Amino acid sequence: MDKDELKEYLNKPVVVDTATPFIYIGTLSWIGNSFITLKDVDVRHVDGGGASKEKYILSARKFGIKKNRFSTKIRIDVMTSISHLEDVVEY
Repeated sequence: MDKDELKEYLNKPVVVDTATPFIYIGTLSWIGNSFITLKDVDVRHVDGGGASKEKYILSARKFGIKKNRFSTKIRIDVMTSISHLEDVVEY
């Protein structure tokens, strides 16, 4: 992945979904070759797959990020999507 592809997300609150049961919501602070770093991040293990992840993302959009880490690194190769938290549509 080219680092420039992620620059629009830098220093903004994002939702990072992965090919694992984990979802990450925080501020993208660094883009490396193999990892990205989020700060003020909520790392959440979501059982039950897609529906549970979506409910959690909607809650974070509505009520804010409930950080449980000051920072965390995420392997780029396990990311399935990244979006701005403000782009999550409340329904």
